[in-house]
Amino acid sequence: MSLTSKAVFGGSVVFTVSIISYVHWKQNYDRQRMREGVYRDLDRQQQKMQNLQMLKDQIALAEKYRDVERVEKIKGEKEKGIA
Repeated sequence: MSLTSKAVFGGSVVFTVSIISYVHWKQNYDRQRMREGVYRDLDRQQQKMQNLQMLKDQIALAEKYRDVERVEKIKGEKEKGIA
């Protein structure tokens, strides 16, 4: 076997091993990213539910505040009418 053919053979072995190693690494990396994506989606859904609950609470408080304002306005008008 000539030196050139040995060098070409060695280079092709190194190249093949490198490609196979990269493909395995990339598959593991992609699996990990997909798994993390599921957890991120669950966190987003939980945050969305919390935001919706906070919005509902704020709407309820705003409605309660409006009711209190109406009652105070009516009381003020009655007091002015009586006085």
